[in-house]
Amino acid sequence: MKRFLIYITKIILVVILIAIVLDGLYTTIFMQSKNRGKIETVFNSRAKKYDVVVLGSSRANNHFVSQMFEDKGLKTFNYGMSGGHLFEASLMLKLMIERKYEIKNVILEADLNLANDHEAEGISALFLPYIHNSDIIEKHFSSQENFKELYYVPFYRYIKYDSKIGFRETFFTAIRKKTNALNNLGYYPLEKHKNGNMKNNIVNLNPLPHNKYYEEIKNICKVNNINFIAIMTPMCENVVGMNYFDKVKKAYPEIHNYENVVEENKYFSSCGHMTDTGAKIFTTKILKDFFNK
Repeated sequence: MKRFLIYITKIILVVILIAIVLDGLYTTIFMQSKNRGKIETVFNSRAKKYDVVVLGSSRANNHFVSQMFEDKGLKTFNYGMSGGHLFEASLMLKLMIERKYEIKNVILEADLNLANDHEAEGISALFLPYIHNSDIIEKHFSSQENFKELYYVPFYRYIKYDSKIGFRETFFTAIRKKTNALNNLGYYPLEKHKNGNMKNNIVNLNPLPHNKYYEEIKNICKVNNINFIAIMTPMCENVVGMNYFDKVKKAYPEIHNYENVVEENKYFSSCGHMTDTGAKIFTTKILKDFFNK
């Protein structure tokens, strides 16, 4: 029995040692990454200057055409993240401030994601390689239910989120394989698809009366003298429950409602995402209204 216990103990120690080594190896690789995605690019960057930074979900990523801002003399990057929530947008802005970014304007896509204050696991996982190297990331995740496992158990986060930060992603990061995430100054154009989902029902969706991460973003902008522009972006004409946007306006009167600026289905790839043509019409309106360009 004694030999068995010693044998089991040795196995456990070896497993822990391997986990620690792999954790350190994976983390070291991600700490060198600068050309695959938006999160690691910001984390591993130095101070930058922007006239406009765009934050939000795919409805930011697909709707604000960065080059159109640039063409008007406004240095811009679209940091919208497909699948992301305000949890990730807030953390992204915190990292920019920590790295001494100088930002004149933040445009936040704030509409559907006001209905929750949860993390988007698939996106938030991309911050986890840096959780031991950033007090800001550590603190941001500290309120999450599985924080202790993610923080204290070596290699656990890489196993749990293998599809996002596991072996495949680590390998591609190590060989510096680029993605399209940074193309077009962060903007991702969409095309019209005949099989696109052109129906959406948001009748049961309600904005939170006090969304923690929206308030964080607004406060960060205030403290750092950044002009904060919160915008509701368009949806197609088939949406059921469009009074959701009225609810948002009532709860957050400072948010500008642009949900009806582009409506016709021909300008949408899916009901919640405009095509490149629709996005250009929308961006033209934003430039005119907020930047007098």
